[in-house]
Amino acid sequence: MMTTFHATPEFAATLDAQDPLRRFREQFHIPPTPDGGESIYFCGNSLGLQPRTVRAAIEQELESWAQQAVEGHFHGVSPWISYHETMADATARLVGANPLEVIVMNNLTTNLHLLLISFYRPTATRYKVLMEGGAFPSDQYAVESQVKLHGYAPDDAIVELVPRPGEHTLRTEDIEAKIQEIGEELALVLLGGINYYTGQAFDMQAITKSGHAVGATVGFDLAHAAGNLVLHLHDWDVDFACWCSYKYLNSGPGGVSGAFVHERFANRPDLPRLAGWWGHDASERFQMKKGFKPMTGAAGWQLANGQIIALAMHRAALALVDEAGGIAALRRKSEQLTAYLEFILRGLNLPPSILEIITPSEPQARGCQLSLLVHKDGRGLFDYLSEAGVIGDWREPNVIRLAPVPLYNTFGEVQRVGELMAAWAERVR
Repeated sequence: MMTTFHATPEFAATLDAQDPLRRFREQFHIPPTPDGGESIYFCGNSLGLQPRTVRAAIEQELESWAQQAVEGHFHGVSPWISYHETMADATARLVGANPLEVIVMNNLTTNLHLLLISFYRPTATRYKVLMEGGAFPSDQYAVESQVKLHGYAPDDAIVELVPRPGEHTLRTEDIEAKIQEIGEELALVLLGGINYYTGQAFDMQAITKSGHAVGATVGFDLAHAAGNLVLHLHDWDVDFACWCSYKYLNSGPGGVSGAFVHERFANRPDLPRLAGWWGHDASERFQMKKGFKPMTGAAGWQLANGQIIALAMHRAALALVDEAGGIAALRRKSEQLTAYLEFILRGLNLPPSILEIITPSEPQARGCQLSLLVHKDGRGLFDYLSEAGVIGDWREPNVIRLAPVPLYNTFGEVQRVGELMAAWAERVR
């Protein structure tokens, strides 16, 4: 593909013609506009679009239920008792893990709590948690409740990272310095792989190394990173992670979550955890005996049998990622799509007093999303884009998040958004 951009429809059409992933747009339902056209959907960072294959996947399991009832657990195309296992390889490829290290279950915050029970083990002297300031509320609430559970005051135990004055994002060296500063008091580093508000992607490998150097456990909420970034959780030596599947993985509202636990914990039955039947050794599970004996690997954190309809949706969506060539192929297009959007927006030549892009410019420091800090009539701009058929995301007090997604968005859509933004810019200068 070309790398020298131009803000013309013809140039965007050329990029789309060269796009090796262009056929995948047809695999998704695009929300219509009131006049019957297709909306420009730049909100995959909040909820991904519905794959056309999902309906058949759901109907297959409904048919199994109708025809086999309880026997569907053991018979049929995909017996329910082992349904989650059919996604282990695809999930491992997605996050850079071994199949033993991943499990698909529950939702994100449930998985986060389950993992924190095991990996936030404070002592009288090592009890502090390092988070990004303004982390997504679920993470804030989860950690707040976990430190209270252990008898600590959140204001004392939780340390929040904030950008330098006049900056919007965190510097890796400042994160590392804060880890060193807290030192032996630090029990846990818990960051989002990508900050939901700014769109900043963190250097997870460097942060993990720094956390381990002072004896802390390191985990990540990958809600905005899974299906968006190329991840190497095993090689980065991350202790644990969890993510949702309804954003860049297109697995439906409230979709099932994924979890990662590094293989060094695979055979650690001594680790404290909240146990459930499905996390018990499968070879003994139906003996119904007392005494929890965890499965090896991440599967040992399961509580109950899988939510089959949600798993069916997720498996259909994961198959599209593999069909497209995997996360590396998606990332190649994503980097160019996002760069083109940034080029278009910077070409407006608006002063920072009107509009700032607060997402980093470096490709390795961001995913699909660009966050626009609009200082002048931000809500008016959002409503104007919405009326023109652009579906983005508004975050108080004045941020618009736009996320062109490689599986279903086009360069032509980016160019069209640029035309709309140019018309708005002429009015607000």
